[in-house]
Amino acid sequence: MGIELLGGRILAPFFGSSVHIWGSIITVFMLSLSLGYLLGGKLSTHNASLAKYGFIFLIASISVAPISLFSQPIMAFIFTHIEDSRYGSLLASMALFFIPTVILGMISPYSVRLLVTESDKSGQVAGVLYFVSTLGSALGTIITSFYFVLAFDVNNIIAAFAITLGLLGLIAITVSSSVRSEEPIHA
Repeated sequence: MGIELLGGRILAPFFGSSVHIWGSIITVFMLSLSLGYLLGGKLSTHNASLAKYGFIFLIASISVAPISLFSQPIMAFIFTHIEDSRYGSLLASMALFFIPTVILGMISPYSVRLLVTESDKSGQVAGVLYFVSTLGSALGTIITSFYFVLAFDVNNIIAAFAITLGLLGLIAITVSSSVRSEEPIHA
């Protein structure tokens, strides 16, 4: 949600902040999340592991970082080639946010797969996960909009999000490696 909220700030200098700009941003995020949920669910059926989960975070980190580095030239190019701000903002949103959000969308279904240990508890696990996820989104939105944007440059906030995702990925991979090294070897 933090990246989605910052999307409005990123697009505003070129396309404004009217309702169709926000419509473009929200549409791209919803479409890419839905695709990410589908892909994450599919990926989780193939030998799900904490290490693979960590790699999703690392890939998300790598895909978020270019937003802070290349958003201005991408939007300038789109702005000069597409006159209608509705379509320009839609294309800019796709160019900047589609891939990172697809990858971020993969995290939730993969989380469910890793957390479900008994099939009869899957609904409860999913409910708790989505509760925590939505609460985190709400807190992230309020913290980003009330505090971060007042204290930091948008590109620095995006970079901090990318670094946080990367660190979470490395933690998951490290924990996975340490758990595997503690498992007894059976002959």
